[in-house]
Amino acid sequence: MTFYRSLPTFLLALFLCTCASAQRVSQISTAETMNSDILGMTRSYAVYLPPGYDSDQRDYPVLYLLHGYSDNHTGWVQFGEVQRIADAAIASGKATPMIIIMPDGDTEKIGYFNRPGGDWNYEDHFFQELMPHVEGEYRIKKDKRFRAIAGLSMGGGGTFTYALRHPELFGSACPLSAWAGGMTTEEVAARYAREGETYSDEEILRHYNENNFVEMVKNGDKEKMSSVRWYIDCGDDDFLFTENSRVHIELRKAGVPHEYRVRDGAHNWTYWRESLPEVLEFITKGFHQF
Repeated sequence: MTFYRSLPTFLLALFLCTCASAQRVSQISTAETMNSDILGMTRSYAVYLPPGYDSDQRDYPVLYLLHGYSDNHTGWVQFGEVQRIADAAIASGKATPMIIIMPDGDTEKIGYFNRPGGDWNYEDHFFQELMPHVEGEYRIKKDKRFRAIAGLSMGGGGTFTYALRHPELFGSACPLSAWAGGMTTEEVAARYAREGETYSDEEILRHYNENNFVEMVKNGDKEKMSSVRWYIDCGDDDFLFTENSRVHIELRKAGVPHEYRVRDGAHNWTYWRESLPEVLEFITKGFHQF
């Protein structure tokens, strides 16, 4: 008899718990768009919203997560399994709930960098349009400390460039298997020529000097570079291993604190899926108050 009297209460509690659990699930979308006056087109991006985003009103830290060459804004979702990995890291307590923004770098234009002739100023778009748009669209904390950036391969190169150029904006930067500016000026010119673009020697040299990360570290301000928490990760069988090692060496020479990881692995999604939990844990330590 006692069982039957308590049954409605039990079912109500079960229902409420089920509703609460249903509300605390993550969301991911690859169909977000925004207009870009700088690029003269509509741009796409993907967004991950953590469990609980719809059931509270608080602001969240943000990670800008950049894809690699030959990919787009869906890469980290489809191949990187970002939702599964972020959900697991948050559930385990290794990562704090955060918003993850994954922009489309348009790899046909060599991604995240302004082109030498000024006909593709993606870096300007990122800082002047994308960041203000998403940080107004979603409940994102706008302090440097709560803003992180990471990326793989070409996106690792974008991570290096953006955090070295704008250390006042990012609390943490995590380049993974990064294209680290290791091409010569001749190789830069040849790469653009293959895409049907020809620039003057002066334009190529300026572009090279602005995006060569070893030179950026050599000529950078130690205090400003040190204000960013750096986590650099590259596999021992990666063809970009030497470039990443050179940046690590220059950071050490400059006295800039950073974490440098070399694990068994190559330039592939298997490696980057294993890197992402470590990245989320690393940037979470920067988000937290101690």
